[in-house]
Amino acid sequence: MTSAKRIVSWPFVLGWGVTFLMALPVLWMTLAAFKTEAQAIATPPVLLFEPTLENFAAVLRRANYPSYFLNSVIIAGGSTLLGIVVGLPAAYAFAFFPGKRTKDILVWMLSTKMMPAVGVLVPIYLLSRTLGLLDSAIALLIINMLINLPIIVWMLFTYFREIPGEIIEAARMDGAKPRHQFFFLLIPLAAPGIASTALLSFILAWNEAFWSINLTSWRAAPLTAFIASFSSPEGLFWAKLSAASLMAIGPIVVFGWLTQRHLVRGLTFGAVK
Repeated sequence: MTSAKRIVSWPFVLGWGVTFLMALPVLWMTLAAFKTEAQAIATPPVLLFEPTLENFAAVLRRANYPSYFLNSVIIAGGSTLLGIVVGLPAAYAFAFFPGKRTKDILVWMLSTKMMPAVGVLVPIYLLSRTLGLLDSAIALLIINMLINLPIIVWMLFTYFREIPGEIIEAARMDGAKPRHQFFFLLIPLAAPGIASTALLSFILAWNEAFWSINLTSWRAAPLTAFIASFSSPEGLFWAKLSAASLMAIGPIVVFGWLTQRHLVRGLTFGAVK
């Protein structure tokens, strides 16, 4: 097959087509952020226009962006750290001390991800109100940790299972106790997997919107609530909403771009032996 035929082959076209469809909303949002409100809602869409920064200035005048950004960092970072601290021992126990119900427990944990969040909104809201945790970073930190914990445990469990059993046996023969094996052997060996798990958990927590909108008002509101604040009963201000969205996703996109090598390395950890 010639190179020209290879370029126009259907997998190539399909791959670029899917990529374009996935990137189209982000491209539309980015362009709308630099348009006026009239241009943003114009039909057909205005493709040639003079960019303006007025939307970003209006967003910064209306909302305290640094406060929302700091809340997102605290909630996403805190929930990720707590999830790793809880998930590491659990994955270690499942991987190296399995019982009769280990697989059932793992499947049950993963099945909780299939439950719609709105189904438990009322009890979690009432529980947060009773404990005085409404509009607090602690409530969102714990909820985000619990939401991502099944994925964290499953990923860490997979990475631990990829570690050759001979290494563990050698450590046991040398007199290493389970805690020494865990801290000084398994964690260093699974470091790429732990890093990728933490990165994925951070990204998922950063993008969580449902609980942020329903459990916060302003004090602990992260950037997802910051975006939602630019809708109104009279309608949506598309240009300003796009600018706010771009300011919210910009940091996590840059973060993902800078850490993509570590993320891919961790996700493919143990894939080739």
